[in-house]
Amino acid sequence: MRTMVLLIALAGVTCGCDQFDNMSSGQKGMVTGAALGTGIGLVSGGSFGTVVGAGLIGGAVGYVGGTAIGNKN
Repeated sequence: MRTMVLLIALAGVTCGCDQFDNMSSGQKGMVTGAALGTGIGLVSGGSFGTVVGAGLIGGAVGYVGGTAIGNKN
């Protein structure tokens, strides 16, 4: 199951790289935070709900951080 989730995540990152250049800093932060949160949840051996929750929380924090950085520029 973990291998399948990891492969799907890698496929999404690979296919979405072209659009990454056109994103705002908040959107880039959201993608990065969600990927990191999901990865940490998988590595820690959490249940499916924990992994999804970590991805959602990471995405939210990444969006807020990315937006704050984008507004400073």
